[in-house]
Amino acid sequence: MPEASPMCPVQLASETWWANVLLKHYGIPASLTPLDGEYDLNFAVHQGGRRTHVLKVMRPGCESSLIEVQCRALNHIAAHAPEVVVPRVVKARDGSHFVSARDQDGEERLVWLITNLPGRVYAETSPQPLSLLREIGATLATMDRALEGFTHPALGREIKWDLRRSGWVRDAISLIDGNGRREIVERIISEFEGDLLGRLTALPTHAIHNDINDYNMLVDAGTGEPRLSGIVDFGDMIDSPAVAELAIAGAYAVLGQERPIVALAALVAGYDSVRPLSDEEFALIYPLVLTRLAVSVTNSAIVKREKPDDPYVTVSEQPAWSFLETNSSLPPDWVLSCLRVSCGRAGHPRADAVMGWIASHRGRFDPMFGRSLDGIRVIDLSVGSPASPRNPFDLDPDDLDEAVAEAMGDADIGLGRYGEPRLIYTGPEFRKAPYAGSHRRTVHIAVDVFIDAGTEVRAPLDGVVHAVELRTSPLDYGGVAVLEHMTPDGDRFYTLYGHLAADVVTRLSPGQAVVAGEVVALIGDRAENGGWTPHVHFQLGLTAPGRGADWPGVADPDESAGWMELFPNGAALLNLADEDTAAVTIATDTVLPQRKKRFADNLKLSYRAPLTLLRGYRQFLFDQYGRTYLDGYNNVPHVGHCHPRIVDAAERQNRLLNTNTRYLHPAQVEYAEALTSRLPGELSVCFFVNSGSEANELALRLARAHTGAVDMIVMDAGYHGNTNTAIDISPYKFNGSGGRGAPDWVEVVPVADPYRGPYKGSDLEAGRKYADHVRAAVERIQARDRRVAAFICEIFPSVGGQLIPPPGYYSHAYEAVRSAGGVCIADEVQTGLGRIGTHQWGFETQGVVPDIVVLGKPIGNGYPIGAVITTPAIAASFANGMEFFSTFGGSTLACVIGREVLRVVDEENLQAQALDVGSFMLDGLRGLQDQHAVIGDVRGSGLFIGVELVKDRDTLEPAAKAASYIVNRLREHRILIGTDGPFDNVLKIRPPLCFTREDVSHLLHRLAAVLREEPCRI
Repeated sequence: MPEASPMCPVQLASETWWANVLLKHYGIPASLTPLDGEYDLNFAVHQGGRRTHVLKVMRPGCESSLIEVQCRALNHIAAHAPEVVVPRVVKARDGSHFVSARDQDGEERLVWLITNLPGRVYAETSPQPLSLLREIGATLATMDRALEGFTHPALGREIKWDLRRSGWVRDAISLIDGNGRREIVERIISEFEGDLLGRLTALPTHAIHNDINDYNMLVDAGTGEPRLSGIVDFGDMIDSPAVAELAIAGAYAVLGQERPIVALAALVAGYDSVRPLSDEEFALIYPLVLTRLAVSVTNSAIVKREKPDDPYVTVSEQPAWSFLETNSSLPPDWVLSCLRVSCGRAGHPRADAVMGWIASHRGRFDPMFGRSLDGIRVIDLSVGSPASPRNPFDLDPDDLDEAVAEAMGDADIGLGRYGEPRLIYTGPEFRKAPYAGSHRRTVHIAVDVFIDAGTEVRAPLDGVVHAVELRTSPLDYGGVAVLEHMTPDGDRFYTLYGHLAADVVTRLSPGQAVVAGEVVALIGDRAENGGWTPHVHFQLGLTAPGRGADWPGVADPDESAGWMELFPNGAALLNLADEDTAAVTIATDTVLPQRKKRFADNLKLSYRAPLTLLRGYRQFLFDQYGRTYLDGYNNVPHVGHCHPRIVDAAERQNRLLNTNTRYLHPAQVEYAEALTSRLPGELSVCFFVNSGSEANELALRLARAHTGAVDMIVMDAGYHGNTNTAIDISPYKFNGSGGRGAPDWVEVVPVADPYRGPYKGSDLEAGRKYADHVRAAVERIQARDRRVAAFICEIFPSVGGQLIPPPGYYSHAYEAVRSAGGVCIADEVQTGLGRIGTHQWGFETQGVVPDIVVLGKPIGNGYPIGAVITTPAIAASFANGMEFFSTFGGSTLACVIGREVLRVVDEENLQAQALDVGSFMLDGLRGLQDQHAVIGDVRGSGLFIGVELVKDRDTLEPAAKAASYIVNRLREHRILIGTDGPFDNVLKIRPPLCFTREDVSHLLHRLAAVLREEPCRI
């Protein structure tokens, strides 16, 4: 083991003592506060309440060359790369870079002064976006280029952090706790001592920082997007290959990252953009990242023995162990491919040569099935195709058989495309995290040929059997063979044939020579091919060592670029054009401008990065790449997106009839009976329309017909639809951007908000006090010699901020309206049919019965249905001779769907589930409220939940930016929620009622992480 830097305990020193030294030698009057230091004393220098410098007091006996090399390096960087922000060395009064001063014990110490840099250490920065990592990489490359011309004798010293000397840890591996952990470090160091060390030492060297760790980078997030604000601590500088600098930085860039290789690739891409990397440097990066982390955890094991009571050691090593235990066995060729692709290089160094040779022989390979595949029918298995499984989490092989057979028609052979995102990969081996909505592998990186079981499969070219196996797990390859091939220039490549008959293991053996056109296997049936519709999975690979037949035939869409470089399209080996076999996936960047061209600007999209969604299933949505999104926002699919029973009911009825209410049909009566049976007895007459907007408009007509009056009372921030009249009664619209204010027949009363409003939830009379505003509105109408037609509001105001009005509000408000001859309209579009958990309807929570109830699209699970339900008396007043007719309102199809929704709510016990899951969520959110001051209020009932964010819990200043940030960050984590409220500062959570406790745990886990990020700190 090389000699470590000399150690001595950090001595407690008087800030006043060293402040006097600072004044004496630098002429700076200041106050000092101590900073952390392993061996030396460091003080923050404060002048006029502002931190301006850092005073560094070296340990007794410190060699002056250690300070001299740092000072000269900092000056060199300042002169040759001034754009790289590093501390500037402040000269003493005598012009020297450092001075000698005695400490309180009379020992000589070397003292030097540098400028302070702004920012927070990278380790404490959250989030750590890819843009920041790219900037760090580019900055390191700029610094390294500047340091190429810097020399100093001290750069040749031996230190334990020199990557070339990492072998020293072998003698200390036994100090690591846990056999599994020791084995990880042992494997990494063995690989280092193999050929890695020799390859590293063969590279040219120059001065490098050598310790770009997460505490030596400063980040400033004050302007929004985090930016690198400085690099500090050059105390471990040595002369070493430049790739060591990048690997050391990479070792810390991957820590705590959900997708560490994506993070590493961003760092490398930034570096390569300034200082292009050689093929050898690319190949060394990841092994050296692992080596640095192995050295780090071994050093922690040593320190733990020396300082067993120091909890910091355990805390500081945990991120490194977390990474090593999860990622140290990643396929190195895939990691290398990802790094190269991020820099615009081919993922495999010999890709161009191999693919060029294959392409030059296109049309001359032996046909795999003894026939030409020209004109072969394409089988679309993409996310948005009819062949996509009914349940994207549990593939039914019979469904796939039927879908493929339907797509093939009278053809006896069909083609499955390369690079096609699919939802048919539903087994647990395709999921990458514990939650149902987590990342999964969806992108097919091979070509499929669908053909009858028993069909002979022939080798397209000469080769040698590399591997042959029978993989019997469900949705695996079944019988599978890998052949190795070689170009005339000596470049190896491989072909895999999956879903073969089981006898392939007796037909072939490793090392066996195969000639072009030779039968190597038969197509397997479902019993032997992994459970798939008969076909061959044909995959070209540029790499195979160490994999046997365990090839990744499907890739995570976020990792697919690296995999597709290693396993490119093998169309040429089938004598087909690449475009004949390659899937073309809808690009959001293509759809977005098309939409902007054909739609008005005020048709808004959700989220800063818009989503293209092609599939839904219960509480999940899927984009064009098969990425899964947990839907915590959309209340319209009340029982879940594309609920199988709703889909089946619609399909059955669509085959029979879909007409209007001018004709008799039992579905209409049955649906009306089922709906009214859930309401108080006097609410017994139904009108069916197409939307909540149309329903609210009709409700106004009913109220006016019954009362003979016109004027309306509405709650502030309310929203009731997008028709002219609905907007006239929606303060959210008429008082918002582009609105014209309230019409003269509309009175607005304050929203009954027990958190932000004038009457708080702690006030037992809050409900009555808010209702007094309704009474005052009645009096204002009467003062104009007019009468009240109705009071309408969302029973639980949703646009107003997911509010639960205080008890007694509706009983007092309804009494005030009815005593003046008006009627009361309950807009239950958002809350009805069990969403609130405790009751079917929101109005039931306050013990009132409205005169008219309005329902919208949730009752049709997204199918355009609306309903108005009222009393016989009001219905009779409306029947004044003018026919009421809505062409598709109450159509047979609408009523069949609506009835099935009611059955699903009952038979799947969704109201009780909403209560249970919602209560679980509210408890979790209140736990987060205790930890994060930005959460001012958590409120809701069932799966109608709001989280109000504030900058100050006393003033209730809205934190709208934090709300927007959280929603968009959760969207990046594939969880969808929204914002609402008059200040747009309320997180709105109102998922389909099939939402589960697991989904809540997923949401809370992600939300907790986002709340710890810088924009959410107040």
